[in-house]
Amino acid sequence: MVPRRTFFAALALLAAMPVIVAAAQQALAQARVRPPATDNAEMMENCPGMVASRPPRAVPAAFKLAALAGDQVRITYAGHSTFMLESPQGVKIATDYNDYVKPRALPDIASMNHAHSTHYTDSPDPSIKHVLRGWGPSPEQPARHDIQVSDVRVRNVPTNIRNYMSGGTERHGNSIFIFEIANLCIALLGHLHHTLSQQQLNEIGRIDAVMVPVDGGVTLDHEGMAEVLAALKAPLMIPMHYFSTYSLRGFLNVLSSKSYELEMSEASSVVISKTTLPAKPKVLVLPGRAF
Repeated sequence: MVPRRTFFAALALLAAMPVIVAAAQQALAQARVRPPATDNAEMMENCPGMVASRPPRAVPAAFKLAALAGDQVRITYAGHSTFMLESPQGVKIATDYNDYVKPRALPDIASMNHAHSTHYTDSPDPSIKHVLRGWGPSPEQPARHDIQVSDVRVRNVPTNIRNYMSGGTERHGNSIFIFEIANLCIALLGHLHHTLSQQQLNEIGRIDAVMVPVDGGVTLDHEGMAEVLAALKAPLMIPMHYFSTYSLRGFLNVLSSKSYELEMSEASSVVISKTTLPAKPKVLVLPGRAF
């Protein structure tokens, strides 16, 4: 465990994202939306890489430049909500692909969300083989993806978002993307604006690692996001979508108070496998490029 003083000193060295404008802060201070649960069933373990019933041995996830083993996934944080995921067979996935923050390599798969232009592009590189938009043609037609590319399966679970122009709700404007790679299930929450219903949790299934927005207002507030993470029960959580060290610190304080372990990484990449998942829930902060 990093000493608190040293930990927050390290936070101050992170490159800060642009500050949220005052108007956006006011619009986003509203209470979080809670979709009604549709049943009381336990979360379905429908992911082939579901968390093992026995706690995995506590081995820190390590960054490696060498080729990946068959049970490993490399996660690299580019910034904002964009990560590059790499599979053992070399499939590259870019999350929330946009015109502002781009990974260093062209992906084979690009996922997007509709909340802001920093989460999608209308002109993706034509060389990208699979462009997965997280919203459908209309509110009544949500996006539904379930594709297999080599050793990677990608699927999505739609969620609602706030409409900043009208002040109402855009149904199915966001998708939680689930990437099944190397017997692991990795989720990106995208621009999540509400806690999850039981039906959505069932569709998502058991998660090994999750990339979570932690701005505390533009998406879900910190307590609401902590509620989502408690429901998902993922052993590894990687923060994203924060605009300052203040918002990141606020999120880390909330999770630290709930006995989550915290770790700061000096590298923007981490390699994980089923055997290196933490034995108790951990938040791993990866430094990303500012834009």
